[in-house]
Amino acid sequence: MKLSRRTLAVAASATAVLVSATACSTNEPSSGSGGGSAKNAKIAFLMPDLASTRYELYDAPLFKAKMKELCDGCSVLYQNAGGDAAKQQQQANSALAQGAKVIVIDPVDSAAAATTVRTAQSRGVKVIAYDRPIPAAKADYYVSFDNEKIGSMIGQSLVDHLKASSAKGGILQVNGSPTDAAAGLIKKGIHTSVDSSGFDLLAEYDTPAWEPSKAQEWVGGQIRKFPGKIAGVVAANDGTGGGSIAAFKAAGAQVPPVTGNDAELAAAQRIVSGDQYNTISKPIKTVAESAAVAAFAFAEGKKPKGNATLFDTPSELFTPTVVTQKNIAEVLVGSGKPLKTADVCTAKYAAACTELGIK
Repeated sequence: MKLSRRTLAVAASATAVLVSATACSTNEPSSGSGGGSAKNAKIAFLMPDLASTRYELYDAPLFKAKMKELCDGCSVLYQNAGGDAAKQQQQANSALAQGAKVIVIDPVDSAAAATTVRTAQSRGVKVIAYDRPIPAAKADYYVSFDNEKIGSMIGQSLVDHLKASSAKGGILQVNGSPTDAAAGLIKKGIHTSVDSSGFDLLAEYDTPAWEPSKAQEWVGGQIRKFPGKIAGVVAANDGTGGGSIAAFKAAGAQVPPVTGNDAELAAAQRIVSGDQYNTISKPIKTVAESAAVAAFAFAEGKKPKGNATLFDTPSELFTPTVVTQKNIAEVLVGSGKPLKTADVCTAKYAAACTELGIK
């Protein structure tokens, strides 16, 4: 999810999780049943975990739908590793054994995934790193969000809010998994905003496997260590943000502004109710479809160009949008938006939704 050279911008239509995909810089092959060598090709789509709900709800179905549109005869070999790097390696080996022509992988462990890249490439199979980069091995392509920018955006949004409200105290930083290179980029981006903010960084934590329960446990310890001194929490995703919020509630302490990232349904409800300060609305439809276009291009023997280079890999990077109460009705929830009003604005949140102008 994270290179100082990432000042890319996305078209306005790509500001939310399921916004319709705009034209990618990839050379899109002809759509239809899929001609040439791509006919009946097998494409592996390997996702990392179930801790983030997005992979099952959005990434996988969107990727499959786009692949079917591009190549009706192609098949997608979808697997989720459930947070187990060894299992993901086995899934990659299985895909190769089944004759996969392209592997699209969101690595559980970015370092361990280098083995998958080398093994696949030694067999003439192209590898697309999806969402998270693989720094130790040069994949054939990388499709993701500008993760360092994401960290900078959520951090700066929190800092600006704390300054505007004349908040006192310091900041806790809850990072993502230490084995996820994208988490490292988010972490780097957060530091660019927090380190020069004027607020003390009280402590930070790399959350194993992005587990919300681990984030909750750590934040609970910090609440006891810094009673009344925590002005805000910059959390790297909605799961760790939700865990942080749960820690304050369990301690009977007032919940300070807490960030997030991924625009999950539960996070949207926490923003509506005021428990969570922000999240990041990602154009997952755009990214999933871009990965499918690139995979089909490779299957046809073509080479996608990308719009940047990251870790010496041709890359397609997108910058999403920060969502707070101020713009949630405009960007995230409502008619034509990524999240449906009926799903977010249940009885518990109906009054707050009305107050925020969500229809």
